[in-house]
Amino acid sequence: MGIADFALAGAPIAGGALLGIVAGNLRAPDVRGMIKQDMDLLERLPPDQVERRAELQRVIDLRVDDLIAAVDKNRSLLEVAQSYRGNWRDIVVFVCAVLFTVVWWNVSHSRANWLLMFVVMIVVSIIAALYAGRGVVRALLALVRHRDRTD
Repeated sequence: MGIADFALAGAPIAGGALLGIVAGNLRAPDVRGMIKQDMDLLERLPPDQVERRAELQRVIDLRVDDLIAAVDKNRSLLEVAQSYRGNWRDIVVFVCAVLFTVVWWNVSHSRANWLLMFVVMIVVSIIAALYAGRGVVRALLALVRHRDRTD
């Protein structure tokens, strides 16, 4: 087993890890900082430059409106995320993970990355099963509570 085989074995996992790292490092622009800079610039503009001051004030107003809209959107997304209790998508992810694991079992076992990927797929299947199971248990508990209330 050479370096090329080792690289091939770890490529899918390394690619996923790199994607996660990149996604974690993406930052939104600092809108508050830009507003502060624009307001500072507005204060420094001479009062006789009425058109520039008006345009800069318009830009500041737009940025403030965008900031307010973003906060409202983030709040609604947070409420949705906090109210998430699991549903059919968790079951679909679990089924797909199991099916991919079965497909991977039928790939030639002599491939250098076979065992590593198989272990990763088993771990992913277990994690997906936990999420799907949690959703099913919550749905069943809600159904039992609903039936108890109606009786």
